[in-house]
Amino acid sequence: MKAGSPRSKQLKTKVIKQKVTIPATPAEVYDAFMDARKHSAFTGGKATSDPKVGGKISAWDGYVTGKNLKLVEGKRIVQEWITTDWIDGYPPSTLDLTFTKKGSGTELKMVHSDVPATLASSFADGWKEHYWTHLKNYFREKRAK
Repeated sequence: MKAGSPRSKQLKTKVIKQKVTIPATPAEVYDAFMDARKHSAFTGGKATSDPKVGGKISAWDGYVTGKNLKLVEGKRIVQEWITTDWIDGYPPSTLDLTFTKKGSGTELKMVHSDVPATLASSFADGWKEHYWTHLKNYFREKRAK
């Protein structure tokens, strides 16, 4: 495909990078993503997970679907990821989450690459509003019990 062709303009992508501290251990944060019951509990939407490389995942009542590409227990999750808002012709994105102990919590670094450019801003906001805020609250509530 030639640069500057209508099709190449159509397939512009962006990378979303975010970093957040979660009040839990890296193993707990990893489990919250990989355990469907816990994922559903912190997001409020039904999730499914086959927690092995190649295993299928879904979140938010099927809004997100994908599969696990690389898993390092308690340290890293790499997934192929797509949503029902995805633009026709775009391949799935790659979600890369790393979990590092920081003080009494976990520094979660997220790199979400190959996101259709026209969706990147809303996805960046969505990560903050629908994942990081919910995840922090989930662990704060667990600690308070």
